Amino acid sequence: MTSAVDGLKQRFMEMSQPDADGVYRNGTVKRKARTELAMQCLTKLWDEACEAVSFTVPDSGIGFAAVGSLARGQIGPSSDLDLVIIYEPRAVNDQQLNELANKLWYPLWDSGLDLDHSIRTRAQCEEVTDHDLPAAMGWLDVKPIAGDTELIRATAASILERWRKAARKRLPELLDSAKSRLDEFARLQYVNQPDIKEARGGLRDSVLISALATSWLADRPHGSYDEAVERLLDVRDCIHLVAGKDTNLLLTPYQAKVAAMLGLADPTWPEEERAAYSIDDLQTMLARLGRRISFALDSTASRAEHSLTHEKPRFAFFQMFSQRAGGKREAPQFDIVAPGIAKHEGELVLAPGVDPAHDAKLALRIAVASGEFSLPINPSTLTNLKKCPIRDNQWDDESRELFVRLLACGPELMDVWESIDFVDIPGRWMPEWLGIRNRPSASAAHRYTIDRHMVEVTSRITRDTPSGGRYDDEHYQALLLAAITHDIGKRAFVRDHAAEGARHVPVILKRMGYPQQIIDWATVLVREHLTLSEFATGKDPNDPAVTADLADRLHHDKQLLDMLYDLTRADGSSLGATAGESITKKYGWSKWREQIVHTMYSAVRSAM
Repeated sequence: MTSAVDGLKQRFMEMSQPDADGVYRNGTVKRKARTELAMQCLTKLWDEACEAVSFTVPDSGIGFAAVGSLARGQIGPSSDLDLVIIYEPRAVNDQQLNELANKLWYPLWDSGLDLDHSIRTRAQCEEVTDHDLPAAMGWLDVKPIAGDTELIRATAASILERWRKAARKRLPELLDSAKSRLDEFARLQYVNQPDIKEARGGLRDSVLISALATSWLADRPHGSYDEAVERLLDVRDCIHLVAGKDTNLLLTPYQAKVAAMLGLADPTWPEEERAAYSIDDLQTMLARLGRRISFALDSTASRAEHSLTHEKPRFAFFQMFSQRAGGKREAPQFDIVAPGIAKHEGELVLAPGVDPAHDAKLALRIAVASGEFSLPINPSTLTNLKKCPIRDNQWDDESRELFVRLLACGPELMDVWESIDFVDIPGRWMPEWLGIRNRPSASAAHRYTIDRHMVEVTSRITRDTPSGGRYDDEHYQALLLAAITHDIGKRAFVRDHAAEGARHVPVILKRMGYPQQIIDWATVLVREHLTLSEFATGKDPNDPAVTADLADRLHHDKQLLDMLYDLTRADGSSLGATAGESITKKYGWSKWREQIVHTMYSAVRSAM
């Protein structure tokens, strides 16, 4: 016996295929068509199920609904169907409910469709909002399919009302869930094989943004944000087509095919170049989309938090008498933390009267303040930093000092750099940064993109030397500058990125005006940043010729050797391998690698 959903999965795939030239176009239209087809087939399936059961399904008290991506109209070629039966206990008994559910679920399973199903009373649907706030986001879009559609609409309205009440009280919990995902899946623009749903800046964040807007705590952005979400859904659709299954992981084997399907590959190029450049273009596009969605989440969350702050009565007793006496509302308080920069409601903002268009060092000062005070930069302030008249060849003692202080912020550097990179600040300080920005690493040892890796390496540098001392200012500056530029030579088709980096570093640092000695030290460190590890894994530390060779490369400078060891350790320990412990042991900073590198370091130091 045929069912209304027979062949539905195959029809999804057929209507989702790229055009004749292999490019996937009109993704929004295709998603709408898939949604309409699914809803039509599911409506027929409900009718078939009602006819097949041994009892008369009542017209009221039970209905069939879609939630999740199907309800949002975002269903992909291989997406699962999120379906729910909503009922009133008085309408059907348990036996009848199970019989009807089996007539719905089994045809869907038999057709090969992935199914996420549930059966809930209206009260149980409402409890989701009360007890599981992150899960409740999936229930904010409930679309009736068949049956008692008024019951479903009433349930959806009740869920929405309870959500608005709960969101005000539990906004911190909601934002903590986003932070947990960030810790687990990292940022979309920095992961070589990202989960485009769960990573920060991914599709899950777009659902969270809609949920915040639905709560009436803040409006959500439109325009370029909506375009970014639709384009990321295109990426998701292409992953489904390439993988042939429901997955959000953009794995390495999929990337060249997905890039070609998105129209990022020039068919006239040789195959090797086409694959390499198209993957770079794909990563660049994902970075742009991820940053746009991340910024939208940050700005929406910031407005939501501020709206809650202003909802709270502050100094109500005194305000009452002030207002009765004709006084004005209390002016906002700004705590000045640096020239032109203030703290306001837990964020850094521009001080009153400051014009970014007349202050080239403002972006540096606010980035340093963000790192040193562990405070986020207000999204609107961040956007205004684009107006700063930054010139890559106009540096003075203050700006050089600020730049080093920024690099010395430790773990806080990661979030600060990401914020300012969203508004393209680092590329204006160092145009060479744009050559490696968002570039995926070809090495299996690296989880993250090249730029993100260099920032993390820098965040791990401290003043403590491996020999038990402390670096002076000049050596510490050189080490930090070497860390933020050590992979700057990782360009397409460059075979020796260390040598290429050593060619760029003197140009960068000379343009910034650093002393020649610091430039020389940083250049040596970048040129040799792989050497200590390579010697440790491939040469004998007891061979005088080996230790003499490395000592010669470092000009027999013990301080330079200490710096190279610290750079090597920071580099190896920040690879973030995705392939698990075996890859980490082979490439990363395992205890074994730390031991052999330290043995080689000690041998060379003794030889010096």
